[in-house]
Amino acid sequence: MSFFLEKECEVNFGFDEEELARRVVDYCLEYMSFPFEAEVNLTLTDNEGIRTINREFRQIDSPTDVLSFPMLSYEIPGDFRFLEEEDVEGDFNPDTGEALLGDIVISVDKVAEQAESYGHSREREFAFLIVHSMLHLFGYDHMKPDEAAVMENKQELILSGLRILRHKEEIL
Repeated sequence: MSFFLEKECEVNFGFDEEELARRVVDYCLEYMSFPFEAEVNLTLTDNEGIRTINREFRQIDSPTDVLSFPMLSYEIPGDFRFLEEEDVEGDFNPDTGEALLGDIVISVDKVAEQAESYGHSREREFAFLIVHSMLHLFGYDHMKPDEAAVMENKQELILSGLRILRHKEEIL
């Protein structure tokens, strides 16, 4: 797996965000039985930075917690069989052969705000946002209630598998 982290702002989470992000991305790939080596990019920015991106790409002029930019087009979420076809050349990095899953952008300000608001640790919030975004990179969405239920279930199963639970003292 190739994992690239870019920090556009100061990050003071109090934990090693790169190590945790790599662990979460790697676990998501394993949980979903992703059949190829993959490339994932994570950018950490502040509320103003994510607001600019949100405005540019979604025409929503406000900050959000996480944005996902999938590089693959799925007919069925989590079904990777299409990547075995011969005409998917653009879905792989020509230098490494890794599948280009996509980009994740997280507001470090929102991580802190939401962790406080939900009463859990920044580690849990950060990991949750990565899991949520990885599911988007695997083709899942939450626009309809049935889609949201599937995503929420997968999020909880992945976080439980990582032993990253809601209460601060339960994070390992």
